[in-house]
Amino acid sequence: MKKQFKTIVLAVALIAVAPLATAQNVKLGYIEVLSGPLGNVGELGRKNLEFSVDEINANGGVLGGRKLEVVPFDSKGSPQEALVQLNAAIDQNITFIVQGNSSAVAGALVNAIAKHNERSADKRVVYLNFAAIDPDLTEAQCNFWHFRFDAHSYMKMAGLTDAIKLDPKVKKVYLINQDYAHGHQVAKGAKDMLALKRPDIKIVGEDLHPIGRVKDFSPYVAKIRASGADAVITGNWGVDLTLLVRAAKDSGLDIDWYTYYAGAYGSAAAIGDAGIGQVRVIVEWSPQVPNAKMDAFYNAYKKKYPKPEDEFYYYRLKVMAGMLTNAINQTKSTDPLKVATALEGMVYKGDLGEITMRKEDHQSLQSNYVGTFDKVGASGVKYGLEGSNYGFGKIQTIAAKDATFPTSCKMQRPTS
Repeated sequence: MKKQFKTIVLAVALIAVAPLATAQNVKLGYIEVLSGPLGNVGELGRKNLEFSVDEINANGGVLGGRKLEVVPFDSKGSPQEALVQLNAAIDQNITFIVQGNSSAVAGALVNAIAKHNERSADKRVVYLNFAAIDPDLTEAQCNFWHFRFDAHSYMKMAGLTDAIKLDPKVKKVYLINQDYAHGHQVAKGAKDMLALKRPDIKIVGEDLHPIGRVKDFSPYVAKIRASGADAVITGNWGVDLTLLVRAAKDSGLDIDWYTYYAGAYGSAAAIGDAGIGQVRVIVEWSPQVPNAKMDAFYNAYKKKYPKPEDEFYYYRLKVMAGMLTNAINQTKSTDPLKVATALEGMVYKGDLGEITMRKEDHQSLQSNYVGTFDKVGASGVKYGLEGSNYGFGKIQTIAAKDATFPTSCKMQRPTS
């Protein structure tokens, strides 16, 4: 009788525990640079992602009430450290890995995850890339387990060079970029596309500098001035962009800038009045793009994170979280193979319009926008970025079809 009683108690305990097990949070391992000179970039992404996830959780989460949870891991911006943190995330049974800043880190993760998933079919993971934009990641390195939610370097360059094509003042261009995969691709894309769209333009100088290690950009600015360039193209991000534009401003360099990331990381305040009408940026969204849903989302975010440096920058993280949610709910599962299969080819109705995750290479296809630096109150500038009195107005829309490149990816899909 005593044994029978213990069995009944155990059964009741298991029943009580079961709902807790099924209600576990669905964890997103956020592997990013969270310390050092570029740590502010990773921290900004973390806050943007957590707020996007909070919105999903407030609307019911996934699978009938389970919550998404962001678990941060510091890669220190190093491919080697990112792999250590990937193993730590896998040891914690985290299925979804999120990373973006640094294509070098992304390349290491793509390869490591492909090998891991081949060896350990019972502990597979899906890699969600929100900012590493080296085209090779969805070309030569394309992999079933990797999905990119940002336009790659050439897609962004197509938009910037379209803007340059329409500016007859631009005759001489200087290229300055960080010395790693992304910077190399920006430089190559600029040369190739300008040769097609504006063969009259001369590339009068080019620099590739160490990432995150240059403290004084004034020697580079002196070279730009000496070259006689009337425009600079740069894919720099983080402190490398802020210090570059600050050095240019301090030297009084009067030149046009075509950038990938001048809308964040303290750049607006550093640019100041000197950049009005002269600095352009390509983005997938900005607060200046008219959209009631994103206005409400942005204002709610700024209410929670009022510090100037805590800008909402990564609309693509909101899209990524939404597409992942749809894939989980559609498949009624967090199984990596099922979720990845649902993601490829997905057409997602975002706040700004449809985004397609191209099945052939897992590259997202969406509209982008080119804005021109100006003061709040000028045409189309209603919000100041990062607590400054500046933003990017005169928005030019680059439709997805106008910046979509064919892919050479030969996707190898798992059989089970």
